[in-house]
Amino acid sequence: METWAVASICVLLGLTARWTVSLNSYSGASKAPMFGDYEAQRHWQEVTFNLPVRQWYFNTTDNDLKYWGLDYPPLTAFHSLLCAHIANLINPDWIELHKSRGYESPAHKFFMRATVIFADVLIYIPAVVVYCLYLAQGSSKTKSSALLCILLYPGLILIDNGHFQYNSVSLGLALWGVLGLGCGHDLLGSLAFTLALSYKQMELYHALPFFWYLLGKCGKLGLTGKGLILLVKISLTVLVSFALCWLPFLFDPQQTLQVIHRLFPMARGLFEDKVANVWCSLNILVKIKTLLSVDTQIYLSFGTTLLAVLPSSIKLLMKPTFWQFRLALMNSSLAFFLFSFQVHEKSILLAALPACLLLNELPLMSVWFLHTSTFSMLPLLLKDNLFQPYIITSLGFIVFSLYLFSAVDRSSVDDLRLGPCCRLTGTNFLWFSFSTVVKLQFALSVLTMAGLSFMSAALEPPAKLPDLFPVLVSACACVHFLGFLLYFNLVQLTESPRSDKKKIN
Repeated sequence: METWAVASICVLLGLTARWTVSLNSYSGASKAPMFGDYEAQRHWQEVTFNLPVRQWYFNTTDNDLKYWGLDYPPLTAFHSLLCAHIANLINPDWIELHKSRGYESPAHKFFMRATVIFADVLIYIPAVVVYCLYLAQGSSKTKSSALLCILLYPGLILIDNGHFQYNSVSLGLALWGVLGLGCGHDLLGSLAFTLALSYKQMELYHALPFFWYLLGKCGKLGLTGKGLILLVKISLTVLVSFALCWLPFLFDPQQTLQVIHRLFPMARGLFEDKVANVWCSLNILVKIKTLLSVDTQIYLSFGTTLLAVLPSSIKLLMKPTFWQFRLALMNSSLAFFLFSFQVHEKSILLAALPACLLLNELPLMSVWFLHTSTFSMLPLLLKDNLFQPYIITSLGFIVFSLYLFSAVDRSSVDDLRLGPCCRLTGTNFLWFSFSTVVKLQFALSVLTMAGLSFMSAALEPPAKLPDLFPVLVSACACVHFLGFLLYFNLVQLTESPRSDKKKIN
């Protein structure tokens, strides 16, 4: 009973933080002609409510795709339609076709904010609570600490409630998928992840670990016996789930192709905004977008992404344990963010979810990564006038996390699970010197990010370098992410985890 009381307090604090951020200005407020992501979500409600399904993804006189055209999978569209029906009951002006463009009012703002909070309460927060209380390792205090830190993670709070998105839906469904696999309910886990992928295509970042874990598990059970039966059941579950989500668009091949075309806009090129991935950072020195054709950029990103995720995938296939699965989620999502095609700043949230799941086992590196992920989105947050919420939530998160987990003190070779790697390579660290170096690196990293944050907000860039600060933020975060990718791969590839007691069912 005491555990649930603490969990309830954590949830209340998480909801309070979300609602407090939502009271600030939102993405694109009063900024014609596009009005930001807030307007994008409202416009999708307008389109899905007023137009037949066959027109949702097509450019027509009533659906200008250049004005926030739908570019997420069908489950997002159905979610928008559901919200639209509720909005229509309250005030039809909110979603009136054409005339509601750029609609702004206190009542509508409250409604839209409430839809995000409701999605958190319905899907994301329950999944976090169940994971922390039943699957996370450690004492009740450690589990409660993980719960509080995950719910106070600034990145998701600022993007969903400030920039205005529904990432908590896809991330929550993906987490329910993780819970399903962790509890041995593979069919339910497959169903939940299929729904996540049908809500946002970026869940492909997590798809390979789900695939290799389940395939490896079936292989361990024997592909001529129980393993084959399980594989057939999982395949049918995924196919039926996809078919139901995509049903209105499957009867006409043109509809299916158009939805896919909208989900994967290859013509846009390798990247658009200043993103903390390899291509955007490398472009500072070598103008990749100018030198290479779009087709070459696609092949390059596909090849490098595949190479980056391959070691993690092979290890998971060979050893499909829940610990390996969680590490593979981290490595796969981070590899996709760093190397794949058309990455958005917000996509780092896909890597933040697995980092949250590793807080108990790898507190320092997880907290460090989560703090960096929020920092990497700073240029986007500044556009939305979210600097003050960014500073407050980031400072609160890192202080709470470091204190609750004693994370800085847990920086030895064994704490970071680099012992097997050191033994394999013959590297010999003195405990004191290694821990001290890690602490100094962490302190220098946090101070650098703090300095760049305040410079970005307070200083005017040189006239000849108007994008100086966004570029510095992106490049700095990219260097961090490359280091994290190397670290988490080393942990996964070299360690036989002592904490993962789960067996193949």
